[in-house]
Parts: sequence; C-alpha cells; structure tokens
Amino acid sequence: MTTIASWNVNSIKARLPNVLAWLESASPDVALFQELKTVDENFPRLEIEALGYHCAVHGQKSYNGVAVLSKAPLEDVMAGLPGDAADEQARYLEVTTFGLRIASIYLPNGNPINTDKFTYKLAWMDRLQAHAHQLLESEEPVVLGGDYNVIPQDEDVYDVRAFAGDALTQPESRQRFRALLNQGYTEAFRALHDEPHLYSFWDYQGGAWQNDHGLRIDHFLLSPQAADRLESCEIDRGPRGQTKASDHTPVICRLSDAA
Repeated sequence: MTTIASWNVNSIKARLPNVLAWLESASPDVALFQELKTVDENFPRLEIEALGYHCAVHGQKSYNGVAVLSKAPLEDVMAGLPGDAADEQARYLEVTTFGLRIASIYLPNGNPINTDKFTYKLAWMDRLQAHAHQLLESEEPVVLGGDYNVIPQDEDVYDVRAFAGDALTQPESRQRFRALLNQGYTEAFRALHDEPHLYSFWDYQGGAWQNDHGLRIDHFLLSPQAADRLESCEIDRGPRGQTKASDHTPVICRLSDAA
C-alpha cells in the first residue's frame, strides 16, 4: 500500500511545527505540499529529511510554491507546468517515486473573474489538460494531487449562492476540471464518497471552521492505471482545528501495491 497525502500548508514557515507533527503521526509515504511561500533554499529540508523524507521543492518568494516529499528516492523531477516558458509562478512539480508519476499542483485561484487573473487560471488549466493527456499516453500510473482551486459541484460548497461570482465555481473552471476527467482521470474522493458537504478548506473569516462553512477544492486525479489500485481517499480534518492551522487540511489517498 502506498499512502499519498496532499496539503496546502499556507506557508511552510508559519506552519512548520504543525507540519512536522502531522508528518510524524500520519507518516504518509508521499506528501504533496502547496503554497509554501518560500524560496527553495529556505525550505526546511533538514527538519523534514530527519523524518525520513526525500524532498523536491519548487519555491517562490512570498507566493505559491510546491513540494513533493517521499520516503523513497525521487527521480525525473520536473519543475513547472509545460506550455508557457514565460510563466514564472511556482505551481507545478512532477516526480517519479514508488513506481508512480506524481505531481503536486497549486492551480491559480483566478479571482476576481473580471481580471487577467481569471484569464491566467483558464489558460493554466488548458495547459494542465494538455500535459495530463500526454501523461496518459505513457500508460504509467499517474497521480495528480493538490489544490485545484475548483469546486467541482454545488454539493462541494456550503452555500453555492455565496460563490456565484467566484472563480472556483464558474462554468469555465468547472468545464475544464470535467475535461480532465473526461480524458480518463478518476477523481479519487468522489469515486468512493457520494456524501455532500465534505470539505478540505475553511476560510479564516466569519467563523467558517466553527460553522463548517467549507469548500472541497483539494483533489486527487488518477490515471486508469492508478485508479485500478485505489483503496481509499479521506479528508483528515484534524490539522484544521489546531492552533495556527492552515486554512486547508490534508487529503489522503491510498493505492494498493502493483500486481
């Protein structure tokens, strides 16, 4: 069994004690982090390596940033989403580990929708779709995990009316997310759970956590070769309730061993 976790940590420096404690207790084989908000050289590599992880980091000062941690060696590391050589935002990191091709994804938020930020989001999703298609052609087990900044369906948000004008629910965002699935990817959590109103993000404002006013925007997409091995996919709410918590909480996907 290979356990893969995805967590938008919302600043690795600010959350480091929580992150280290969670890694030690949950002990995933692979952890995908997003929104590091630090450059590569300031990533807490020594502290994380002390827990038995190899680290690949694609950082950026003050913004974005993604990482992959693995208890097995990391091979064929690729930083950055192909398709736009001018894009300097650190939002995509892809590696091979445990016999899987795995990516940590921090998809653009896209708000406000009447600005270039939404245009960038949609273009980024188009690039992701093109690259995801290439990955499928490899016929390898592929895991695309991370913060997609997309609420796939109305039941994935506490109040869809409150997000009517938000980039996370726009038809263009949802259509591109569906296009990934229509290529042949399986959304791991929804493959196993049909219950509505299960969330991975709660805002810091307005008592969102206390009132369970959440969103489900952190997802695992699996190629057919990986989906055939899907055993479980769960949301670990524990870290969101801690002091100095990230506004996201980990999602954990487990795949059976290859035949």
